[in-house]
Amino acid sequence: MTTGLSRVWAQTKDWVIAFGVTATLLVTALAEDHSATDLDSLGYALVVASGLALIARRRTPLPVLVVTGLCVAGYNAAGFEVPAVAYLFAVYAAVRAGHRLFTVLTSVALLILLPLAVLASPADEATAEALAQARSVLEIAWLVAAGAAGEALRQAERRADEAERTREETARLRATEERLHIARELHDSLTHQISIVKVQSEVAVHLARKRGEQVPEALLAIQVAGREATRELRATLETLRDDTVQPLSHGLDHLPELVQRAHGIGLKTTLTIEGQRHDVPDAVDRTAYRIVQESLTNTARHGAAASASVRIDYLPDALSIQVDDDGNAKPGTAPVPGVGLLGMRERVTALGGRLRAEPRTEGGFTVRAELPVARIS
Repeated sequence: MTTGLSRVWAQTKDWVIAFGVTATLLVTALAEDHSATDLDSLGYALVVASGLALIARRRTPLPVLVVTGLCVAGYNAAGFEVPAVAYLFAVYAAVRAGHRLFTVLTSVALLILLPLAVLASPADEATAEALAQARSVLEIAWLVAAGAAGEALRQAERRADEAERTREETARLRATEERLHIARELHDSLTHQISIVKVQSEVAVHLARKRGEQVPEALLAIQVAGREATRELRATLETLRDDTVQPLSHGLDHLPELVQRAHGIGLKTTLTIEGQRHDVPDAVDRTAYRIVQESLTNTARHGAAASASVRIDYLPDALSIQVDDDGNAKPGTAPVPGVGLLGMRERVTALGGRLRAEPRTEGGFTVRAELPVARIS
């Protein structure tokens, strides 16, 4: 509720101040003894105009400063002994906006013009001269106060902006340091081990071919997986070190290769694509690939399955992914929430989609995901 009131006040503040100042000046003018002449009518009009001009003081501070200054000189020349309150508000707004030199020059001009305007008023000459001198001193004091207040607030706002920028820069620096730390940890812990697997598999394949032996499919799959893992890890490390580098992206077009690699590890996998194919956002494209990849990985590691099926269905406003296997998962048993399933669910949720991962009624496991898409023409 406090936020709502603050928003309303921010939107109506200029109007409230303008009408408040106008009412105060008008009451002060009406309290004086004036005859109903054309000059007095002009004076009342200038008093009202000086107050209402404050409505635009934040949007156009310089024009408001000039208008209020002219109004003050005008109604003083008409014989109205009304304080230059509206002009003080205009000085405050102009200084706060950073227009210090223009404000000083305008105020000096007004201080020169104001005594002349008072002397030109219909009052007695001696009285008008004394009034002009006293008013000049008072106007200078109030102008200095208004300018100082505006400058103080401007400096405070600038310091607040600088503090906010400093916090943002510190957060970016910490994020960069964290990315570099993660990149170093991944490099030290994974790159060496993956390189050993890759080299050993390539040596084994080379020796088998050199002896004229048939290379096992599993060994070829290890070799391909090692190369792919090395390539993806290097791309990921490069992205972590430099956030301007685009991450390596695998998408729906790479699913046939993924299915072929599944064959290499003894998992007979079929790929079915239904619906009228259309372009999908990059995030959806990458997420769909990762869901299939993780599902097949889980099937190979935990499912003890002989076959799996991948179905991609292009719907008018969504992309449906379903991966089924004939593994040993039994109906009614809750899946163990491992890192793989958690990662899939986070990816899908981030895109506003839905994910179901559970044993099938006929045995085996199923992963179903539906990702909303916006058609790209």
